[in-house]
Amino acid sequence: MSVLDKLKQMLKGHEDQAGKGVDKAGDFVDDRTQGKYSGQVDTAQDKLKEQFGRDQDQPPQS
Repeated sequence: MSVLDKLKQMLKGHEDQAGKGVDKAGDFVDDRTQGKYSGQVDTAQDKLKEQFGRDQDQPPQS
C-alpha cells in the first residue's frame, strides 16, 4: 500500500478538513515565496484536493 493510499484512507470522511489544510499550506508557500510560484502552487492544490476529496469508488472527474 502506497503512502498516498494510506493518506486517503486516513482522510476518508474528513475531505473538508483536508481541503482546508491544503489551502492553508498553499497560502503559506505563496507567502514565503512572495507569490513567485503561485501558478504552480495553485495547480498542486487543485491536484491534492482532487486526490483527497474524491471518494475512491468514484471515477476521476475531467
